[in-house]
Amino acid sequence: MPVLAALVALAGCGQQATSVASRQPLQEPVRSRIALLLPLTGPQAPLGASMQQAAELALFERGNRAVDFLPMDTGGTTSGAAAAARQASTAGARIIVGPLTASETSAASGPARAARIPIIAFTNDAAQAGPGVWTLGVTPAQQVRRVMGAAQGQGARRFGLVAPDDAFGRALAAAMRAEASTWGLTDPVIVLHGARASAGSVAQDLAARSQGGLDAVMIGSTGSAARSIAAALGPAGFSEPSPRILGHALWGQDAGMGQEVALQGALFAAPDPSSRARFDARYEGAFGQRPPRLAGIAYDAAGVAARVVLTPRGQMGPNTGEVFDGVDGPIRLQPDGGVQRGLAVFSIEASGEPRMVESAPQPGGAGS
Repeated sequence: MPVLAALVALAGCGQQATSVASRQPLQEPVRSRIALLLPLTGPQAPLGASMQQAAELALFERGNRAVDFLPMDTGGTTSGAAAAARQASTAGARIIVGPLTASETSAASGPARAARIPIIAFTNDAAQAGPGVWTLGVTPAQQVRRVMGAAQGQGARRFGLVAPDDAFGRALAAAMRAEASTWGLTDPVIVLHGARASAGSVAQDLAARSQGGLDAVMIGSTGSAARSIAAALGPAGFSEPSPRILGHALWGQDAGMGQEVALQGALFAAPDPSSRARFDARYEGAFGQRPPRLAGIAYDAAGVAARVVLTPRGQMGPNTGEVFDGVDGPIRLQPDGGVQRGLAVFSIEASGEPRMVESAPQPGGAGS
């Protein structure tokens, strides 16, 4: 089923006013309600306020006067998120934007599904996605797919991963295994290590498991830990040529990565910053302050939600082939809750400023 049609089916339809004299439906537009589940109190309240402003900016820029936002406070807790989802149902919301975290999304999903209200959440935990629930954060799986595709374009066929044994590292590992299977590659060599493991021992463990060598190795760490592991790969005993190093989007926020010679030329996938820069400028012009990074996801989610509630009943609307231009690049929602995202590929440079080597493709197309 086309994704917007699925959303509309979940969201229901607005009521039509009826003329007492003629008993004919009036053509006056009915205002549709979108619930915004945000932490408006508690430690995350400043972030919640910024995300609410971003959502309002999306509505203003799209000229959607037939839509009302209903801000609902989660307090940044799972119980608050569940209560806010129930409140959204009582208030007649047709769709929920938010909440912020994976645990809050999990808590809100039950009441929302029971009320047949779709959710467009801010988390990047794809495990929370499913029919009726979409997660708009940039996921580890999206990054892995894109950078592995770029490496394959340069001839890589044998992949490895070294990452901390935490939620992010395990998500990278699962994504790499899945992509290798999809593309018919040999099983990747995965080394998940403890927080106190030395870079040398991690690199030697990877080399010992990589009989025949590797073409590309993804490093799931950040900062000094990533630099140390990259430097240790060469002495660990890999045959020449040394495997190409791959990274993830957080590397783009660390100007010190290029200080490590072994990382120069490493590839990682991340959103194209030009679109975000335009959003940042508009947000600052409207509210007099620079937005936090998560404000961009709130802007995108609000824009998609507004499209959904304004689609008349019976009209198919955009299908899964439609691409939405998001703050962090093009996105496409899928009926099963998956989100395809177009990411660019960057190279680490000695200057510290990553260089874009491949632009963001359309989601679902070649290279995405």
